[in-house]
Amino acid sequence: MKGRVGTMAGTMDRRDFLKGAGAVGIAALCGCRQTLTPGSPVRGRLFFTSAGKTCFIHADGSGMRILELNAPNQVTWQPIAFFPDGRRVLFMSMEARRDGPGRPFDEFYWRTPAHIWIYDLTTGSLVETAGQDRLAAFYSPALLLGGDRMLVQVLRTREGQMFNMRVDGSDAREFTQAGEGLPYGFSASPDARRIAFHLASPQGYQIWTSDTEGRNRTLIAAHPDHLYFGPNWSPDGQWLAFEDCDFRKDPGHDWADVCVAKADGSGLKTVVPGQAMWFAATYGNRQKKGGGSNVVTWTRGGEVLFLRKLPGTNPAWEYQAQRPDVDHFNRDWKPETASGGTEICRVNPLDGRVTQLTRSHPPVWDFRAAESPDGRRIAFCRCATGELPALWTMNADGTGQRLLTRGIDDSGAEHPRWLPELG
Repeated sequence: MKGRVGTMAGTMDRRDFLKGAGAVGIAALCGCRQTLTPGSPVRGRLFFTSAGKTCFIHADGSGMRILELNAPNQVTWQPIAFFPDGRRVLFMSMEARRDGPGRPFDEFYWRTPAHIWIYDLTTGSLVETAGQDRLAAFYSPALLLGGDRMLVQVLRTREGQMFNMRVDGSDAREFTQAGEGLPYGFSASPDARRIAFHLASPQGYQIWTSDTEGRNRTLIAAHPDHLYFGPNWSPDGQWLAFEDCDFRKDPGHDWADVCVAKADGSGLKTVVPGQAMWFAATYGNRQKKGGGSNVVTWTRGGEVLFLRKLPGTNPAWEYQAQRPDVDHFNRDWKPETASGGTEICRVNPLDGRVTQLTRSHPPVWDFRAAESPDGRRIAFCRCATGELPALWTMNADGTGQRLLTRGIDDSGAEHPRWLPELG
């Protein structure tokens, strides 16, 4: 979630930098070594995070395991993207952060060495890549372009810049220019010819598309009073869906509208108004808390999955706008003022018709909805106020809701991500 916009649109702070650099929500991966057996039946597979680790589980709840990624001096790990073969995964790791007490964030964080790896789910092999012609210590991969190129945020100074480079690090080409703002939230079109992203610019948060080299740009949405965030392509490549947060009234970015626009930059419209989408997820309790942006996603049928707040909803973690944000959270735990919850819905972008998929009595918080590659199931997180999230699945129409896991030692399960289907 973006940090501080305040009364000056486009102002970037520590939270902007962390998010754009890929350093928010990075999971440390460790545990007993487990791999997938070649030829084993595939019933739908997911990654999720728990207790700071990345885990694997089948969609029927079986086969839960913890990935082990061992490399010297690496403290945190994050899965980035799957290669076209569905077996290899691009990971990012970071060494111990160079900022901290007595070392200002702005001056030292970007000096932290970061690495890019290829992990094979079948063999368990881990190979470092992107080492050729290295431009800086800090590399943060954002998007895999086919099997041989990727977009990488390179931090040579505090200000990041996006490059299109080969997976081995060679042939790095500027995707953005220094000084134009921090781009992130990347999404590739179905034909892989266009890239959508939001740009935290001096003029505010804007939605753009470009070719894979960062050229031939089209402005999709921009206004200094709107925080546009998280574009995603429709299955037919004709539309983009994204959020629109009224940040001047909502400095904590709890809520947002759901918008769509045509890929040529025309037809911008709000399909879920009233700041009804849960944007900045906050959950847990005083002992263990969590958070992070929710983003809209498309179904294979061409509708948009989003999280709708119930009437009178108020989260237990209250944003504190009057004080500086130093931890990318800046909230106080106030369960006595909490009420309501959220439900997973889908909206038809053509007529605005909303279909409710989850409901609960008493209300809970449903979020992180992700449709399976075959379109038959949806993975999501669910928790009551003060609880840690658990991983659930349901059929695409909302039936058959099933608890898969509460995570390692009931420590919570977060960020579900479907693995590609294998033939």
